[in-house]
Amino acid sequence: MLGANESFPLPGDPVLAEVAAAVRDSHDWAWIVDRSWRLVYMTDEHRRSFAAGIEMISVPQGGHVFGPEMVGASADWVTGLNRPELWGPMVSAVGGLLLEDTRESVEQVRERVDPALRDRFDGLTPTDVAATSFLAMGTYLGSPFRVGAKVLRIRDAAGQVRGTLFLFQPGVGMGVIGTMAFALDPGHLDRMASVARASRTPAAILFADLEGSSVLSRTLSTANYFTVGRRIVRAADQCVVDAGGLVGRHVGDGIVAFFPTQAFDSESSAAMACIGVARAVQEAMEDVAQRSGLDSGDLVMRFGLHWGSTLHIGNITSAARFEVTALGDEVNQTARIEACATGGRTLASKALVERLDDQDAAKLGIDRDSLTYTQLSDLPTATDKARRDAPSIAVCQL
Repeated sequence: MLGANESFPLPGDPVLAEVAAAVRDSHDWAWIVDRSWRLVYMTDEHRRSFAAGIEMISVPQGGHVFGPEMVGASADWVTGLNRPELWGPMVSAVGGLLLEDTRESVEQVRERVDPALRDRFDGLTPTDVAATSFLAMGTYLGSPFRVGAKVLRIRDAAGQVRGTLFLFQPGVGMGVIGTMAFALDPGHLDRMASVARASRTPAAILFADLEGSSVLSRTLSTANYFTVGRRIVRAADQCVVDAGGLVGRHVGDGIVAFFPTQAFDSESSAAMACIGVARAVQEAMEDVAQRSGLDSGDLVMRFGLHWGSTLHIGNITSAARFEVTALGDEVNQTARIEACATGGRTLASKALVERLDDQDAAKLGIDRDSLTYTQLSDLPTATDKARRDAPSIAVCQL
């Protein structure tokens, strides 16, 4: 049984090994079985997907692809063919190829496969086609989804079958997949995958929101206001992505971002990235205003920056969304800081600023010794919620 941190070695058969290397290097979801229908290869990409990106599923290397060990192991998969009945369509689609390769009778095959799949071989006869396809169902956290599969025969130079390749694809067209892949940043997707398993992670936190959005929404047509909001979010998200942070949940034209230490060299570099993004977003708003035919004073963002020592960061995946979120007292406190930063100011907590080392502070042009801090409750702009939830948080203006 290959464990969660072990990749499949390339098959011993050179023809199968060549195909395995190709699907590995092209990052496909793929399996390869030999003529005996033993599983000799499965790509890491597919194993990681079946574990919902948290790690890789454990797989019985060299076991019969429909055997009790394989079907039993699938019960632990987070997603995919993780119920015995979900294997049925696959058996019906390729069972004839299996009978052709193994030269076994239906009775012999039934003795080798998982008991839940034996009836699926009734009425099947040996067949040999170059390629076929089928649509299977999988589940993710109990919810069903479709999986498309192409089945291709692998032959040597003499035309002899050496094995069979299964290429899997989510049950949506390449147009949808391509649009998402083109639009989303691969590095950010990797960072999202790194927090698939929620865990406690120290991080810098950024909250930002557009001041006077109600007035602007009444001034502009609904269509124009939507366009402006979309430009704001896209520009801000790009700043976060470029800095190596994690984009959090969007609420209206509000921005949330996290800069976990695991994605940076140190606490100081995470804090520096957070402050740098606040400045970059401020600059980006000038371009958004110009493109939208607005004055720069029409797009004023307020920023709250804080440090979270005990954040619980993870991604939340549902049938409709895939996003990063964090829980912890400091998240709520950051929202309170941001609400007090009226007038387009950036308020940063002492807990964040003092994470900066001398070198990173100098890069930002911050003289930490000259800064003075004020408790949030003592600010003239302090909100009732700030006085209630985070009165003693010390902040300064950057």
